[in-house]
Amino acid sequence: MKIIEYTKQYSEDVKDLLVELEEYILAIDEDELDCLHPDYREKMFELDMEDIKENKGKCFIAVENEKAIGVIMGTIPNYKKYDYLDYKCPKRGVVTELIVSQKARKQKIGQQLLKTMETYFKSQNCEYVLIDVFAYNENAIRFYGKNNYHPRMYTNIKKL
Repeated sequence: MKIIEYTKQYSEDVKDLLVELEEYILAIDEDELDCLHPDYREKMFELDMEDIKENKGKCFIAVENEKAIGVIMGTIPNYKKYDYLDYKCPKRGVVTELIVSQKARKQKIGQQLLKTMETYFKSQNCEYVLIDVFAYNENAIRFYGKNNYHPRMYTNIKKL
């Protein structure tokens, strides 16, 4: 297994990984608010790639036997116009996607992808890394905790 920067030859594999993650989220979504739109595979990939291009981002993939078995995407977005009013605004990287195929888990691939993205963010003088994690994704919460990430914000929800 090797980690490389994304190239177009792996686009179909990356799309498959994005769908695999969304299907997993659907399976654990106790609120039943998520869905898998028929255009998800193509559109989510397109949106992620645009976000990377527009926000100094990178996409790294874990490749084994010429197939992408994991992907991480990250960006370095600018702050909004008035964020400085109540926030110090340190430069930060944002992990927007991290997926390792179910068949390839428990091999530290996710950890290697995360370290690769952190190295990129450090090279760009980022001081922090932000990652949103779906509250019902206990596996991801444990994974990030083991990698020294902690919650900073909670989103509360109530069905009416």
